[in-house]
Amino acid sequence: MSRKAATVALTAIAPISWGSTYYVTTEFLPPDRPLLTGLLRALPAGLALLALTRKLPQGAWWWKSAVLGALNIGAFFPLLFLAAYRLPGGVAAVVGSVGPLFVVGLAALFLGEKPTVKSLLTAVTAAFGVSLVVLKAGAAFDLVGVGAGLLSSLSMSAGIVFTKRWGRPEGVGALALTGWQLTAGGLVILPIAFLIEGAPPALTGTNLAGYAYLAFGNTAISYFLWFRGIERLSASSATLLGPLSPITAAVIGWAALGQALGPVQVLGMLIAFGATLAGQLSPRTPAKPSEVESFSPAEKNGQEVSMDLEVSAVRR
Repeated sequence: MSRKAATVALTAIAPISWGSTYYVTTEFLPPDRPLLTGLLRALPAGLALLALTRKLPQGAWWWKSAVLGALNIGAFFPLLFLAAYRLPGGVAAVVGSVGPLFVVGLAALFLGEKPTVKSLLTAVTAAFGVSLVVLKAGAAFDLVGVGAGLLSSLSMSAGIVFTKRWGRPEGVGALALTGWQLTAGGLVILPIAFLIEGAPPALTGTNLAGYAYLAFGNTAISYFLWFRGIERLSASSATLLGPLSPITAAVIGWAALGQALGPVQVLGMLIAFGATLAGQLSPRTPAKPSEVESFSPAEKNGQEVSMDLEVSAVRR
């Protein structure tokens, strides 16, 4: 397996893990507490990573971490949950699937990654595939919900692009940077959650197990792999792994919740998965003539000597 393929495979674990969020939320967590769920996903995981790495931001990285944490977590989670509550699940997933298109535009603006026909086509194809998987006939639209969904997708897309643009400070690992962002994002959600939802309810053992999975498996590990992948992949390649999340959610819904999965949904999965794979393929660039020819050291030295003699003869 090539290094890029290994990076793609590890990064893909993140959106696949996020596809389990709906199942865990509905089966393990108290109802009607989306902001509490966002808070308990982000803040405990961030604090645990801070304790593990024992590194704090320095200099400009205080505000950079705050910006990245707000974009990737603090703004993204509340907007995502608002969209989920205002829209049917299928509509919310389709609205969120436009993220790759946002990334293509933002990457061109801030990273100098010129949009190509391939990147635009794969992004549109992936969104179409997702729509076949999750969108049902007669699905209702809500302007506030659609706006929240688009803003959540834009927030996450901007987080991807600026994570790519800023990288991370020298001597700081991806695990520490993940901890900074999760902590900052959790602190953004904290006052919003208490202001809107009030004090948390009494939690059962099942609730605690669900929150523990979301905080550490679904968030700490998954976001570490996600941010690590963003460093190594192009922004468009990373975001085109996103459709794996609704595909995973649909498969879990079929296997664990008995939800119907017909031919149209299977076709949508194949289309979205094919677009995801296509987004990871790098176009081959033809080698320059100087790169095609190769010489042994002896041949190279002989060629240099011959050229020196020719120059010397011209000068004489």
